[in-house]
Amino acid sequence: MLDSKIEHAATAWTTVSEILYFPHTEKEYQEAVRLLDNLIDTVGENEEHPLASLMEVLGILIEEYEDEHVPEITEI
Repeated sequence: MLDSKIEHAATAWTTVSEILYFPHTEKEYQEAVRLLDNLIDTVGENEEHPLASLMEVLGILIEEYEDEHVPEITEI
């Protein structure tokens, strides 16, 4: 039997997964960045905002994608 927290998450995941996902393509990456920009505009620096942790997690997922797929700019 699933833990009650997992059961609750399972019912909400269909909606949440449209916002919170690891980007695998450039298109998904660009959409995630757009969503993060909107979250930043909404949340700002308010760590008590209900969406602050979503902003943090999405930022980490984007950073992971960038580490794997976006070349670093090096000085010439």
